[in-house]
Amino acid sequence: MKAKPKLYLHRAAGKAAPLITRGYDPRFKVTPAYRAELPDMMHAVDAIQGAKVPIQHVGVANFRLPIKVRTKRGEGLTLEAKVTGTVSLEAELKGINMSRIVRSFYDHQHGVFTLEWLGRILKTYLRRIKSKDARLKVGFSWPLRQRSLRSGLEGWQYYQVAFEGVLTHTGRYRRFLHFDFVYSSACPCSAELAEHAQDRRGVYSIPHSQRSKARVSVEIAAGRHLVIEDLHAHCLRALKTETQVMVRREDEQAFAELNGAYIKFVEDAARLLYHELNGDARIRDFQVACAHLESLHSHDAVSVICKGVPGGFTADFMDFSQLVC
Repeated sequence: MKAKPKLYLHRAAGKAAPLITRGYDPRFKVTPAYRAELPDMMHAVDAIQGAKVPIQHVGVANFRLPIKVRTKRGEGLTLEAKVTGTVSLEAELKGINMSRIVRSFYDHQHGVFTLEWLGRILKTYLRRIKSKDARLKVGFSWPLRQRSLRSGLEGWQYYQVAFEGVLTHTGRYRRFLHFDFVYSSACPCSAELAEHAQDRRGVYSIPHSQRSKARVSVEIAAGRHLVIEDLHAHCLRALKTETQVMVRREDEQAFAELNGAYIKFVEDAARLLYHELNGDARIRDFQVACAHLESLHSHDAVSVICKGVPGGFTADFMDFSQLVC
């Protein structure tokens, strides 16, 4: 008869107990001495696998926690934040203690979130991990009240935003804001063709328009202050046709008139935003990516533009699926 293989963690036939006893002792208390003797992979020698080279970014992504924020009017909010934190890793190091990134946030959890607050966290965990460069990106769904165009109704509009701080090995702290703005875009070519059909043949037709999104990323100039409400105001002044939350018939009519007054290609949207952002001295650099989710075509129209600062943003944004709205 073929011998049965051993079981280690489960009781086998004819055995009184497993070879290895499993259990969890809820009464066990960790002492400082016990913690000091726990294995730490940071002390491993010759443990690196693969190429012994530096890593530019290593860390954690999408850990969540509530964070206190303050609006431009001074109102306090608590929002769910999604955090990505990374540091550089030298070639001779096996890895980092990633939980320290998370713990650094909880050490500052009672503070009100600002980009300066983010810089303090960066310095804390850079010191703990003993790295040269560090980056934190904190994403929110940011609420702003929007008033309807004519009826006076109000509703909450939500914006996907992110605050980003980068601390370099030279000690330079760079601050970034990322803001998604959703708007309507009526096609100038379609509008002209519709008018031609009415003028020449008396045919009523509707120009095509689409829900569209611009992702605006800016670097704030050193010593200057810029908030989410400021970026929203820039986008609204540039593009005019933000999608609406609460409407009555008079608001819907107003929105149709607004789209007629401000028809635009995706190229126009990018240039309008460039003109608006370039006039703000608080903004050192910027990148704008726009997507018009075509109702005429089965594909989207896209554009990317940047200020062109040496060593700054480039126009290499390609993940346009992020701009679906």
